[in-house]
Amino acid sequence: MASMTGLDPATLKRRSFVYRKLAAAGAEFAEINGGAIAMRYPARGESETDSARRMALADLSVLPHGGFKGRGTVEWLTAQGLTIGADSNKAYKQAGDELAARLAPTEIFLLDSLAGSGTLINRLNGAWQWAASAPRPQQGYPTPRQDSHAWFMVTGQYAPEMFSKICGVDLRPAHCPVGTIAQTSVAKMSAIVIRTDLGQTIAYHLLADIASADYLWTCVEDAIAEYDGRIVGLAALRALQA
Repeated sequence: MASMTGLDPATLKRRSFVYRKLAAAGAEFAEINGGAIAMRYPARGESETDSARRMALADLSVLPHGGFKGRGTVEWLTAQGLTIGADSNKAYKQAGDELAARLAPTEIFLLDSLAGSGTLINRLNGAWQWAASAPRPQQGYPTPRQDSHAWFMVTGQYAPEMFSKICGVDLRPAHCPVGTIAQTSVAKMSAIVIRTDLGQTIAYHLLADIASADYLWTCVEDAIAEYDGRIVGLAALRALQA
């Protein structure tokens, strides 16, 4: 659930590394997953949804994300009801619109839906436990992605062209269909890019080391400015998806 009435991000235990930049830009915050997320930028007097269709950047870092890795990971997750295909560098959509991103044969990065309920990730974290004694089953182990990776989203018709200037991988739709994962360099730092769609609007999840979140945000914000890009809130992304 989200609550929102002049929320000060500093009053919550969880907040994005770029929350000060968002606040300075006029963000109106809501509480989701115990943290503050920018929902909209009301002072601008423009349609954030239109901006998101053209060229936009949003911060989703406080939405639930996590993962599992190690031998037996995919088998255990499949037994828990997830749908995960055989190909690595592919993101597989789940029943609740979550994504299971297969980064390697034994590594899965989980992204919640834009609803941010955390239902699937919380269930999986609660279900996983070490066996009481050896020999222990091969079931992988949890990885705390919530505290290791910043999560941004880049949207809009000019997004592929923008990425061509800061990323060496061709992310145009013809070469990067929905679900494709590129583990690559963005703005000279290691990142994970996952192609997705929000309704009819092209979009990309952008994940990177949380310690460099401020740097990456600044680089991408500068890059989208060439295309009259804007920062948008979660509400605009949800509107595109509806």
